[in-house]
Order: sequence, then structure tokens, then C-alpha cells
Amino acid sequence: MVFSSNIFIFLFLPIFLGVYYLTPREYRSIPILIGSYIFYAWWRVDFLALFAGVTLWNYIMYRRMSVSDNSARWMKVGVAGNLAALGFFKYFNFGVDSFNALLIQIGGSPISAMQIILPIGISFYIFQAISFLIDVHRKDAPHPKSFWDFAAFISLFPQLIAGPILRYKDVADQFQNRVHSVDKFSEGAYRFMLGFAQKVLIADSVAPLADNIFALSNPTFLESWLGALAYTIQLYFDFMGYSSMAIGLGLMMGFRFIENFNHPYISRSITEFWRRWHISLSSWLRDYLYIPLGGNRKGKSRTYINLFLTMLLGGAWHGANWTFVLWGAWHGALLAIERTLGLKEVNWPKVMMVPTLLAVIFGWVLFRSENITQALSFYEGMIGMNGYAISDLMQWQIKKEQLFFLVLGWGIVFLHPKFLEFRRQIEGQAAWKTIGYQKPFVSLATIALFIIAVVKLSAASYSPFLYFQF
Repeated sequence: MVFSSNIFIFLFLPIFLGVYYLTPREYRSIPILIGSYIFYAWWRVDFLALFAGVTLWNYIMYRRMSVSDNSARWMKVGVAGNLAALGFFKYFNFGVDSFNALLIQIGGSPISAMQIILPIGISFYIFQAISFLIDVHRKDAPHPKSFWDFAAFISLFPQLIAGPILRYKDVADQFQNRVHSVDKFSEGAYRFMLGFAQKVLIADSVAPLADNIFALSNPTFLESWLGALAYTIQLYFDFMGYSSMAIGLGLMMGFRFIENFNHPYISRSITEFWRRWHISLSSWLRDYLYIPLGGNRKGKSRTYINLFLTMLLGGAWHGANWTFVLWGAWHGALLAIERTLGLKEVNWPKVMMVPTLLAVIFGWVLFRSENITQALSFYEGMIGMNGYAISDLMQWQIKKEQLFFLVLGWGIVFLHPKFLEFRRQIEGQAAWKTIGYQKPFVSLATIALFIIAVVKLSAASYSPFLYFQF
């Protein structure tokens, strides 16, 4: 089940919220768990067993840690089990395919092996479970009051499939004492509707443009750049829309999750970009990978290596494909170069936004490409090696609606931060004292956009989120 579907909006969500609010406060982790399992099982019932198994495994490891004199040993066993599950389901096919490609290169015969289906959301809930075990071992997180609270934390459906990645220490108190109010629910509904509109109206509108261009074997200069710009906007509003919807659903249930985006395309360095893009993943990689590797505490050379390895593994986390590995290596190399040249600070001139955004766009080409060959062909097009004009084959596929939402998307990317800055400068004035969703005209405009988005969604057959594949 996905948020951007009529069955979720008009059937699952109303029923869940009704049951949730009718349940006494002290037992509300139970409907969260049941509702989340129904939400997950809607995709495939059989993988619900894996999901429940991961939850049970981590709870058993947590209990062993709690009573053992050697907490570190059980923590390591728990983390190893999590990584084994993630490695098998996410990288088995990739490993076999890579090994077969090597065999063919040296004149051997490829081996046959079963094909493993990737369970949806496994990267997110495994990372969430790992952070729980490590934080409890470090005494950096409180112990769950019950199995139901722990299981509800792992399965919390608003962020289950594509984040933001939660840490138990950040929501533990909310499982016991979260506030439910009309104001909080209204804020959540506003965030959900706004994210839904971003996803359906902008991301889904430019998606066909990006898909059609990336399907070309030898895109020209204009085609390549148009496709890269379209995918850059599609990914931005798709993932930001999902994160906003997840945060909104959390608020409707009384939870306040961390923000996952902060206008990343206006960054003036790659370092700043990763402070603004997928914030929950960036902080996870920093705290559970970069710092344990030594961070910047073991000299300059080791710092550069740690930055590179962290992003390399972060790229591999996104998908079992060499394109994701190279995408991670690209960002890791850029972070190391910035650190070497002293370009990592966020107070550099605004002109640095241009090279930073270009570096991000070049990286997204790798991220989007199905294989390295396709990425290289796209890069050839971006430097004019395949001609310059839009081909006749492509011209009839480009719709005015797609170009309109592409321009609108880029306009929002650059103008919205300026609007917020303007608002901060005059926030002392009475007209700007209320929160955005509390202003009648903002609420009405958001509801109107939501209705338009629902109508558009109803005319389409399916609207998946890009990060569901990770």
C-alpha cells in the first residue's frame, strides 16, 4: 500500500485513525502494530513473516543485552543478524550477477541461482533496528516499556517504507506521553496534503519526461540535460513529498518526527548538501559508520578515507547496482576534496550553488541509470557528443504539462527559501505571527491542491515512490 492511493486515503487511513483514537491511550501501540502490519502486508503477505522475524530477533537481542554482563557481545550478534538479512535479500542477486560477469570475462560458464525478491522497506527498518541496539548498548537510549512499544517503533507505518529513519531515543518519550490535540492533528493533515500535492502534481507530472529521455540509447545535448533536470526535480519532490506525508501522518497520531529535508538544492557545497538532503540517513551514516571508523580523529588521510568509505557504503545501501556504488564514490570523493581544499563550510558565496548543483545533477544521472553503460551514454550526451538538438522521436513525446511542472518545480526550489527568509525578516509583524497552516487562505489553498491532486491520481493507475525500491 502507498500513501498516494485512493485506498489508503479513503479506506485504510480513516479506519486506522478511528480505531486508534477509540483505543485507550496506554494500549495504542497495539493498533499501531496491527495497522502497520496490514499496511505492509498489502504489498506481500509472505514478507510480513520476515518483517516480524526481524522485530522478534532484535527484541530477543535487546533482552539478552539487558540481562547479560557482556552487552557488547549480544549487540554485535544482533547487528550481525540484521546485516546478514539485509545482505542476503538486497545483495544476493547482485553478487551472483557480478560473479557471473567475471566468469564470462575469463571464459568460464555462469552459474545458475535463485532470484531473490527485495522486501520493500528492508533498508529502512534494518537501519532503525541497528541504531536501537547500538544506542541501548551505549546507554544512549531508554529501554522500551513493553514489547508492544518496541514492535510499534520498528513497524510505525508512516515512515516504515522510506523513512525518515527514526531512532528510539528520539521517540521513546512520545510512546509514553505524546500529546494529541486538534492543533497537532491539523498541522499533520496540512503536512500530509502538502506532501501529497508535491508528489502527485509535480513529481508524477515530470516523471514521464525523465523516463522517456533516460530510455533513449544516445540522447543529445538538449535531451540529456532536459532529462537530468527532470529527474532531479522528480526525485526531489517525490522523496520530499513522501517525507512530508510521513511527518504529517505522525503528527496525526501524536508523534513528531525529525525533518528530512531543508532545501538541499540551494547548498553551496556537497558537505552542506548532505546536511540538507535525507537528513535522517546522513546523520545515521555519520553516527553509526563515519564516527566508529574514526571520523576525523585519526589524521587527515584517515579522515578522507573515512569520508569516502562512508559515502561508498551509503551508495551501496541505496541499491544493489554498480551505479549506486559509483554514485556513493562520487559523493565521497567530492566530500574528501572539499575537506582538503577547505570548501566544506556553508558560508561560501552564493555563486558556489552553481558548481554544487551541477555536481549533484551529474551524480543523479548515475543514480537514475540502469547500468554504467547507460550512464556513460547519458554523460556523452550532456557534453554534446551525440548531437545537440532534440530528435524528432523525442519531440512528440514532450508534453506542455510536463514542461510547465518542470519549470514550476525549479521555481519552487529556488523561490521558496527566499520566501521563508522574507517571512523571517518580518515575522514580528502581526500578519505573520501564526503558523502557515493556521492561516485560512493557506489552509484553503492546500485543500484545493489536495483535491486537484486526488483527481489527478484517480485518473492514473499507480503512483509509486522512488525510494520504495531501496
